[in-house]
Amino acid sequence: MNRSLNALFEKSFKENWDLPALSDYKGVTLHYRDVARRIEKLHIVFEICGLKHGDKISICSKNQANWGVVYIAALTYGAVPVPILHEFKSGNIHHIVNHSDSRILFVGDVMWEGLSESEMPKLDAVIQINDFALLYARDQKIVETRERLNEYFGKKYPKNFRPEHISYYKEQSPDELAMINYTSGTSGFSKGVMIPYRALYSNVMFASEVHPSVKQGTNVVSMLPTAHMYGMMFEFLFEMTSGAHVHFLTRIPSPKIIMEAFAEIKPEIIIAVPLIIEKIYKKKLQPIINKTAIRVLLKLPVIEQKIEKRILNELTSAFGGRFKEIIIGGAAFNREAEAFFKRIKFPYTVGYGMTECAPIITYAPWRENRLYSCGKAAPRMEVRIDSPDPLRIPGEIIVKGDNVMLGYYKNESETAAAFTEDGWMRTGDMGVLDSDGFLYIKGRSKSMILGASGQNIYPEEIESVLNNMPYVVESLVIEDGGNLVALIYPDFEAAAADGISGNALEDKMKENIALVNQEQPNYCKLASFKIFPEEFEKTPKRSIKRYLYQRQS
Repeated sequence: MNRSLNALFEKSFKENWDLPALSDYKGVTLHYRDVARRIEKLHIVFEICGLKHGDKISICSKNQANWGVVYIAALTYGAVPVPILHEFKSGNIHHIVNHSDSRILFVGDVMWEGLSESEMPKLDAVIQINDFALLYARDQKIVETRERLNEYFGKKYPKNFRPEHISYYKEQSPDELAMINYTSGTSGFSKGVMIPYRALYSNVMFASEVHPSVKQGTNVVSMLPTAHMYGMMFEFLFEMTSGAHVHFLTRIPSPKIIMEAFAEIKPEIIIAVPLIIEKIYKKKLQPIINKTAIRVLLKLPVIEQKIEKRILNELTSAFGGRFKEIIIGGAAFNREAEAFFKRIKFPYTVGYGMTECAPIITYAPWRENRLYSCGKAAPRMEVRIDSPDPLRIPGEIIVKGDNVMLGYYKNESETAAAFTEDGWMRTGDMGVLDSDGFLYIKGRSKSMILGASGQNIYPEEIESVLNNMPYVVESLVIEDGGNLVALIYPDFEAAAADGISGNALEDKMKENIALVNQEQPNYCKLASFKIFPEEFEKTPKRSIKRYLYQRQS
């Protein structure tokens, strides 16, 4: 097979042998030769464990250099990696390891504290990912192998391990299973998405086609969870085939840490979820834009351009100053922030994808993409709207192409439900396509609310307006007894700093609701609201778990 992902890895390691590959931010740096050596040692361990092609290897830890080593080691051995989000609860991790039939579990030290090998009876070994120490082994032979690994490696390569020694497993067919990625989705039920080699290869090709500037020696910051398809593909996997240098932010990426890392590393491309960009917009830009003097000046053409240029320069340098484009995906982007970024010509674009497409579905470069759109069908993908009038009436977005999954692991009923009779995959999202093929998402079909007279209400659109109101951090619009209710998590800290709390904060929220209702058609008007004392519970990709809050008043 000439379109081989593992052949790309082999070529990359040989060509980039002496270049830096994976770094833990403010920590260790592994060169491509170091990664290749560690992969080779893990292959010896897999062999002793009796691992065969197609056997599953679970990986559960925070982002770090060794996460990347283990993932590529599994693929290039012909095993099937099963990345698990480290935020999952112990019961979820046990379930995924068992359900996926994993033979080996690589785990971070913190996660291991809450786990038990007796709950995962199919495992042959549990290995600590930080230093590859053996935490559990079913067979004494595995213990012995780990103890004598350097000796075995030395015998296999007596005159040092060199680029010409690399020879990786090559996938036998484009439809061969490459990995399984479990997604909690928004239903609260975890499904194992079976991703074939063709989907990984096609996504890597897509990235190299749209961003040829990512090449040997390019710096990239990895801040999204590598166990999630979006971060894994575009902040790690693609980079490893192109000789780039990936810097893992090993701590929770707060705006402060992100800004510090961008200033130091100066990445060529930035992959982000809206939440990160919106936080920076709210903290850095909104206070400036909302000043009366600035608002007046922004209406004067010549001065407006100068102010916008200054804001653009400040924003660009805040992200390191070297990036060609910020690609935003994973959830809906705040409309006010998006419109402002477009206005000042900030180089961002919004893409659309899902785990089931490994992940890309639509994309357009920032100069071409249209406001509130998430681009056009990516190469090797087709997009259709299941609607009598795809231009005007929102319908379910259905897709076909190389990036599409094989189905859900050991779940035939969900797999059948995910595809139409003629083989298109249902995304569960609603949208329209304009005459040039640009996609506009109207919301999740699961979160869509049916109005009293049969109107389709997309809560995300109302939330986008409400989230820009004073002292609102985030909100959720739900249906309760035929009425629309806003659940609001306010910015208690900012309100308190302005002397607003208790009833005064309630009154402020009433004003916000009245302002939001002014912009809504009658069937989208909010009837009431409820203040929440803490942030809404999120999925690891930072979208709100809506199902937890339905029908609460």
